[in-house]
Amino acid sequence: MNVSTILIILLIGAFATYFSGDKLASKVALLFSLAALGCSIVLLNNYNAGENISVINSWINQPKISFALNGDGLGLAMVLLTAALTPIIIFSSFGNEYKNAKGFYALILFMAFAMVGTFLAADGLLYYIFWELALIPIYFIALIWGNGDAEERRKAVVKFFIYTLAGSLFMLTAFIYLYQKAGSFLIEDLYKVNLSACEQFWIFLAFFLAYAIKIPIIPFHTWQANVYQKAPTVGTMLLSGIMLKMGLYSVIRWQLPIAPIAAKEYMYIFIGLGIAGVIYGSIVALRQKDLKKLLAYSSLAHVGLIAAGSYTLTLDGLRGAVLQMIAHGFVVVGLFFAAEVIFRRYETREIEEMGGIRTQSPKFTSMFLILVLASVALPSTFNFVGEFTVLYSLSQINIWFAILGGTTIILGAYYMLRMFQHVMLGETNSKTFADVTLNEGVSFAVIIAVLLFFGFYPKPITDLITPSLETILQVINKN
Repeated sequence: MNVSTILIILLIGAFATYFSGDKLASKVALLFSLAALGCSIVLLNNYNAGENISVINSWINQPKISFALNGDGLGLAMVLLTAALTPIIIFSSFGNEYKNAKGFYALILFMAFAMVGTFLAADGLLYYIFWELALIPIYFIALIWGNGDAEERRKAVVKFFIYTLAGSLFMLTAFIYLYQKAGSFLIEDLYKVNLSACEQFWIFLAFFLAYAIKIPIIPFHTWQANVYQKAPTVGTMLLSGIMLKMGLYSVIRWQLPIAPIAAKEYMYIFIGLGIAGVIYGSIVALRQKDLKKLLAYSSLAHVGLIAAGSYTLTLDGLRGAVLQMIAHGFVVVGLFFAAEVIFRRYETREIEEMGGIRTQSPKFTSMFLILVLASVALPSTFNFVGEFTVLYSLSQINIWFAILGGTTIILGAYYMLRMFQHVMLGETNSKTFADVTLNEGVSFAVIIAVLLFFGFYPKPITDLITPSLETILQVINKN
């Protein structure tokens, strides 16, 4: 078995879901997503046993394009994140009814297929194809099944689509230029291209524009909050939990090793942009009255710190960034699902209209509190491991970077706990808040279990990703 198997399962699953009809679509989608998760676990075991699970086949002779998938530890970690979160996201949606459910769930699986392909691709053009394919399903998910006024939703989604597509075109231009130099799109050949400092600057900038929009890093973040708010919660989970990780992963896999001279020369600028996102996202989150928007800006702050860690060009920085990517994926999906659970009962996302939930649903309150504490990186949670490692790497570059980056913990604790107080505590609300259903409880329990388990024992993930990151650092430090 090789890594192409998981792509086949997800692609077949997307078509099977669509042709299963609206009544069975959600169950078929869940079945195939669980099959993909099982496949990813088998691939992990094979990889740990020393088997070669990568794929490389000639695809197009002129230009020279290969169907190349790289099954290393870093790619597998991101595939496991995608494969684990996809069934959770699908299962969490069972409390909602969707028109044309077969199209909705088919798009979720197709998006998972494209994102897995992005994480595995070892050929520049193949990677670009998967990168663009991932944009199509989320566009329709947000546009057709989104919230609020249809015209406002259309504007927000179109802005996101144009922003992302425009950034991707710069990346495509960079790949075409690199192909002229290397005669190949294979990542190992692109790593070997001898580029001048000036060439590296432009290649680095082209990649940065694509990734900064996707992550997003300020000032390229203007699409994020509106799309997160207007998209259905499933779409928001896919965007925040997995899709933005495509940009962060690509910084490590593609941008830094291909243009290491530029990465070293402009390190302080890009670390500064990441930390600026931490401070900006936290301050704006303090002022939000809409729960989904508050969580959107909180996510902006957290990914800013991850980006800053990536640009330190240290093993601790890269390792902390990957750990935090995975931890953030689970906690942000849990928080957005909590917002959806509240919306199902109160039919509002305005924080001032909530309150008093604790007295009606102590179980939900306890689970929500754990997610909030994980978000603010309480020791013993997975987020603490990632954030501490990133902050340590920033201190190695400049102690002020660590101090400023650490504001995400202080400000995050303030706005998240204040939000929890307004949403969950206070006098009993006049609206009835039914306790969590079995479906909702299972979804929360799985997410919380992951956050606590890897908070106490992150070694399996660090052992998985470290060899790949060391190899990337060797490429970076050759120049």
